[in-house]
Amino acid sequence: MAETATSKSMALAKAINESLRKALEADPKVLVMGEDVGKLGGVFRVTDGLQKDFGEERVIDTPLAESGIVGTAIGLALRGYRPVVEIQFDGFVFPAYDQIVTQLAKMHARSLGKVKLPVVVRIPYGGGIGAVEHHSESPEALFAHVSGLKIVSPSNASDAYWMMQQAIQSDDPVIFFEPKRRYWDKAEVNTEAIPGPLHKARVVREGTDLTLAAYGPMVKTCLEVAAAAAEEGRNLEVLDLRSVSPLDFDSIQASVEKTRRLVVVHEAPVFFGSGAEIAARITERCFYHLEAPVLRVGGYHAPYPPARLEEEYLPGLDRVLDAVDRALAY
Repeated sequence: MAETATSKSMALAKAINESLRKALEADPKVLVMGEDVGKLGGVFRVTDGLQKDFGEERVIDTPLAESGIVGTAIGLALRGYRPVVEIQFDGFVFPAYDQIVTQLAKMHARSLGKVKLPVVVRIPYGGGIGAVEHHSESPEALFAHVSGLKIVSPSNASDAYWMMQQAIQSDDPVIFFEPKRRYWDKAEVNTEAIPGPLHKARVVREGTDLTLAAYGPMVKTCLEVAAAAAEEGRNLEVLDLRSVSPLDFDSIQASVEKTRRLVVVHEAPVFFGSGAEIAARITERCFYHLEAPVLRVGGYHAPYPPARLEEEYLPGLDRVLDAVDRALAY
């Protein structure tokens, strides 16, 4: 697609940067906070240039204290602000877990709906970048189990741009998982488009033989699997879930009723992962449509390995294709 006045090619990281910039311009109550988000522009340069343009009072370099970052954001939200906080890496979120699940997620219910906490917690997540320990986790299921939080993850630059806008505009707290190994993948972004609902899944490749459901970094992998399967005459549908909580079960069901087979793919461990909930719910909803059990492909129930072994840990083309073969063999 050729670039137009409102559409241009940009990397996923740049799309988030542009989305944050637009939000900061549109609403003086929007703040960006986190470790090294200001002068450095973030370790992935996602917030590059924002402090220079909007000042240190709106793009705030915080101490290395995740619990303090989220706790401060909660206080600011109580005073009418819309903070967007960055957790520098996925494995660093756990000192803030208490603030997120006992305060951020609960305040609306605790106040009987009187208090809203419009906080976005940005978390670069997942592996594939050759990082050290605590830098390649996929903890989304830990947050999806907590009511009161919205959990989303874009797979491409266009979704990253628009989903960030929608997350910031939400009156509910949103955990925004950013697939860090896709930060440099480019796509066309129409900054004047009318986005679809934040929690609506999207079919990104039509198919008839089997549905691959994924979100975040695994969508690209599933598209590669579908392309490889097509060379063998298999027509796979790829469904980008986009949201982990709430899950768009209606769209998953519609796809499965057409293809009659489902493989769910995510980087997080399969054991008690989001794929387990999808498999259980779709089995209930589509029992008489399914021609094979719902299969799951994901990480192993083990600590994330050293960088030189991560390709063995991460779901890749061969592992997903193996699940596709097993499903189609029924």
